[in-house]
This record gives sequence, structure tokens and C-alpha cells, in this order.
Amino acid sequence: MPNVTVYSTEGCQYCRLTKGYLSRLGVPFTEVDVGRDKNAAEEMVNLSGQYGVPVTVVDGEVIVGFDVKRFRELFETGEAPDIYDMIVIGGGPAGLTAAMYASRKMLSVLVLTENIGGQALESWAIENYMGFRLVTGGELMQKFEEKVREEAGITLELDSVIALRENEEGEFVAETASARSFSGRAVIITSGLRPRWLGLPEEKRFIGRGVSICSTCDGPLFAEKTVAVVGGGNYALTTAIEMSGIAKEVHLIVRSELRADEIYRKEYASVENIITHKPAVVTTIHGDTLVQGIAITDPETNKETRLAVDGIFLAIGHQPNNGFLEDFVAMNDRGEVMIDVNCTTSRPGVFAAGDITEIHGKQVIVAAGEGAKAALEAYQYLLRNR
Repeated sequence: MPNVTVYSTEGCQYCRLTKGYLSRLGVPFTEVDVGRDKNAAEEMVNLSGQYGVPVTVVDGEVIVGFDVKRFRELFETGEAPDIYDMIVIGGGPAGLTAAMYASRKMLSVLVLTENIGGQALESWAIENYMGFRLVTGGELMQKFEEKVREEAGITLELDSVIALRENEEGEFVAETASARSFSGRAVIITSGLRPRWLGLPEEKRFIGRGVSICSTCDGPLFAEKTVAVVGGGNYALTTAIEMSGIAKEVHLIVRSELRADEIYRKEYASVENIITHKPAVVTTIHGDTLVQGIAITDPETNKETRLAVDGIFLAIGHQPNNGFLEDFVAMNDRGEVMIDVNCTTSRPGVFAAGDITEIHGKQVIVAAGEGAKAALEAYQYLLRNR
């Protein structure tokens, strides 16, 4: 067997996926928690050049992130069924609920998802989900995942869908980033939202090298360092508050005004090591191989200020994760999938639920309910068309 080491942090969903994947295949590995061990964190950065987890080392080969394609090449064998009754694209609250409801109807279900939990994983604290007084997004999604894994007839594939089409036989074919194709008799799209980026020309060069969209995953690597958090909504404030307990100093960069709920504003106002810059936008990221600082500009006066920071956490909103859809179903001018009251899209046999759709309530509990509705309607479609 190969010699495998996984560098991870406790709260990172992708780390948990990597370890779960290796365990499922019976691959032994050594786990190193870089959030608790500073020396190990330095070792990981030296090996990979990354301030982001997970990092997996297989017989000396360094694999950054949850690289499904490479892991499959190294470890996995076996064939998938020819066709599933239902393909669910997305593994957040809507997708996992849809899969569970479909399995209860004795359907064969494939869930294709980049991660398990979706945008809900970004929530440090959820206080309005029935049955819980307070729960983190990660904890709640772990409960969802446990429930789905208990159900017969559900296959979870950790992969990214890059194209969706309908063949001449009326079957739906999902093509993935790992160059595989899966066929289904019906599809439920629950691909949710993806984070917005700053759009700076040098931004991609620093992803994983100081620029992050997940403080849950990468935050522990910045213990006693100086970081910036960009944004002014709930997610930005909760990220700044959480990082204030990890980092030495937190610079909150707000374009105009704070838009967060009052409960988060009160907590934020009581934190001493958060320095707020508003109105301000990030105009440049400085550094050689790793982030060393940023330049921010006041949009009203054009005055530029340089800040020395080791990391930048982006919390500037989201946009529909619809890149694989193109003209496959009707979407509104915001790129959201248009549905009727029963989660039916413009294409027969294709349904949608959750934050990818035009519904106004972008909430975990709403997404879960819509996922259930979509599954029940898809089941009726299959009964009519079998």
C-alpha cells in the first residue's frame, strides 16, 4: 500500500471528504492536524506552497485540495450502473433532502456534488433551524449526510458536473470534471451558489497562497497572523468575529455600509482587534509566492492605503452555480433557474430546488423543503413516463 499523509484542519469539509474517501477505499493514511500543530503547518506550506487544506502526500506526490480525478486514478476501480432513476446535482440541503425522499420511493439515486453541505458549511451558527437551539452549518450538514448514507439506493459521487445534456433516447447525461458520464431518467438541479471573487488580475495566483473563501477550512492556519476579511454582510461579520479569536489582527474591508443583521453587529462592535475600513475596496494584492499585503482604495476620495496582511478571506456574496447548464433550462436575468410551484423547470424531466432557483428565501430550511418537493414531483414524472 502507498504511504499516505493527509494534512487537514478540524472544521474543513474538504478534509473530511478526503479522509472519508480514503477510508471507504481501505487506504491507510496518517492524519496531521495543522490547525493544532504550528510546526506541521509550516511543514505543509513548505511541501505544497499552500496556505489551504487539505494537502495529501502519496508516496512523495503532493496533491492539493480534494482532487477527485487524481484520487480515482490512484485508488479506485469499479463501474457505475448503466442508468439511474434520478440524478441529483448538488449536495447541499436541497440535494441531500431530495435524494433521501427519492430513495424512500424505491428509486435508484445518484448524487453528484463537489462537496457535501454546500453553502450551508459557511455558517458558523444557525439559530433558526427547527429542532436545534444552535448548530453550526458543518454540524447540521453532517446530520444530513449521516441520514443520506443510511438510505438504500443512494450513491454519492464527489465530482463536479461540467455539462448536462439530453440524448436521443430521452435520457439525461451528466458529464464530470473527472471525464466520466452518468445517465439518469430524471434530474434534480440543486447546485446552489458559488462565491464571488474580487476580479483582480493577480487574484488566481494567490488562491490557496493567502487568498481563501473558507475561514472554516483555512482559518486555523493564520493563528497569530494578520488577516483581512472583505465584505459587509452576515457572512463577512461572522468570519471577522471568528478570525478575531484566531488571528492577531483582523482588517474588515467594507465597500459601503454594513448590511449584517443586528445580532452580528452587536457582537462585532465588542471585538477589539477588528479594524474596519469603509468605504474601501481592495485594488491590489501584494506578495511573491504568498500574500504579503493589499492595497485598498476609498472610492469617494481615491485615497490608497497599504495594509500588511498574511491572508485575505473573501465574503463578498455569491452567484448561481450554473456554468454547466448553458441553454439547457430557462434562467432569469440573474442566472437563476426558473421553476414553477412544484419545482418543475422548462425542460420535462428536469427539476430544480434550493439557492440555484429564483425563489427568494435563500435559507437552509427553505432549500430542504424545496428539495423534498422536487423529489416528489420527479417521482410522479417517472411514474407517468416509465
